Amino acid sequence: MADRKQQTGDQGARAPETNETVDAAAPEALAEDDMDLDAKIRTDFDPAEQVAELEAERDKFRDDYLRALAEVENTRRRAARDKADAGKYAISGFARDLLSVSDNLRRAVESVNPADREGNPAFESLIAGVEMTEKELMTVFERYGVKPIAAHGEAFNPHVHEAMLEVPDETVPHGTVVHVLEPGFTIHDRPLRAARVGVSKGGPKRAAEETETGAGDNVEPLRPSSADAYEKQAESDVDASGKRLDEKF
Repeated sequence: MADRKQQTGDQGARAPETNETVDAAAPEALAEDDMDLDAKIRTDFDPAEQVAELEAERDKFRDDYLRALAEVENTRRRAARDKADAGKYAISGFARDLLSVSDNLRRAVESVNPADREGNPAFESLIAGVEMTEKELMTVFERYGVKPIAAHGEAFNPHVHEAMLEVPDETVPHGTVVHVLEPGFTIHDRPLRAARVGVSKGGPKRAAEETETGAGDNVEPLRPSSADAYEKQAESDVDASGKRLDEKF
């Protein structure tokens, strides 16, 4: 019994020695692990490569930011342009319908024989009232940007003129508007209704410079010249039988 107690006491006395050995060895092992980790970090880390990656990421963010900024600016400009166009051309349909009223007033005035107006005060007053109404209507048109298209004597411009017939006339350059069947109008810088016209043929060919300068008000010059465009349209107006379409009328 005494021997067993002595053995137990000896084991208890030796236990602290074992713990001290483990505790003393642990810091050394951790230090070796830290040294291995530091060596690995120093081996894997390349400052130049890291800087290059950061610069590439910075450039990407900067490019994305500039693209987004440009898109926002383009959207703002489109919205401003659409708003301006809506204000300028909102009445296009209404103005186009009123053109027939203007046409009828002009026809009423032109149908009157000047001799019939003399000596008839009542009839004169009626025609004068129609003329004043037409003038007031044209004033309102102009106030909202609706203006007549210059046609008679101008070079044919397919952007604002619609050729209805050809008139043989060698006294004026080929492709000149010599007859206006129905006046045309523009609203600001856009055609509202093309002028229906008769165009001369048989005369000398119009110079390109003269053609482009006579393209009409508020319309960009034609490329190619309007005379060439008219000739192409004239060729397309020939049917299968070889006759011009306007010859049928």
